[in-house]
Amino acid sequence: MATQESVKDTTIPISHINGITMSIQTNLDYYSQQLKNYNAQLIAVSKTKPNADLLQAYDAGHRDFGENKVQELAAKAEALPKDIRWHMIGHLQRNKVKYLAPFVHLIHSVDSQRLLNEVNKQALKNERIIDCLLQVFIAEEDTKFGFDEAELMTLFSSPEFRALENIRIVGLMGMATNTDNTDQVRSEFERLRKISERITREVDSDKVTMNELSMGMTADYEIALEEGSTMVRIGSAIFGARNYAKH
Repeated sequence: MATQESVKDTTIPISHINGITMSIQTNLDYYSQQLKNYNAQLIAVSKTKPNADLLQAYDAGHRDFGENKVQELAAKAEALPKDIRWHMIGHLQRNKVKYLAPFVHLIHSVDSQRLLNEVNKQALKNERIIDCLLQVFIAEEDTKFGFDEAELMTLFSSPEFRALENIRIVGLMGMATNTDNTDQVRSEFERLRKISERITREVDSDKVTMNELSMGMTADYEIALEEGSTMVRIGSAIFGARNYAKH
């Protein structure tokens, strides 16, 4: 098993070992085995990757893919098999929700009441209930988005939230600070888990369940699993380095 240190020291920790390029299926198998020990789910982050790469993962049996751009996600959903479960993991603008509402499996990045209202509105138009994770700001970085703990508790007690009938909150999502300080990363993930536990104790709503904790990426997934993550988002270590020139 790769250690936290070895993961941080390599850009693509599993797909290249001793100069040998590993297959997408091999990489998926590796991470799936790591997560199996924690009963956690692997979200294969496929942003910037061509459909051919996603089909390799699909043919290997994988069905859960994460994208952070609405336009790219919608195009891939149109072109690829319809039993894929699409996860929106990036910052989501309200005016883009309508493009995802007909089919998205889970939105990880609901970071405001206004966005939640729009998801509910578009879900109603599509006659479905959309599962959401509320993004919580746990990092020491201004570039991250999300609620703080007090805002979450206020949200759940508000009449506006209780009026929403076409969304379901199934957990929380958070991104730790991008740092080599593993104690800090662990502390941030622990804080997110404790917020989830508090919501479970104190919030009584049939549309709020804390079944999922989406936290952990390639560099910090092991710590996230130890702190209770149920969904880990892994990208380049499965598919190889991303082509950001396309964006």
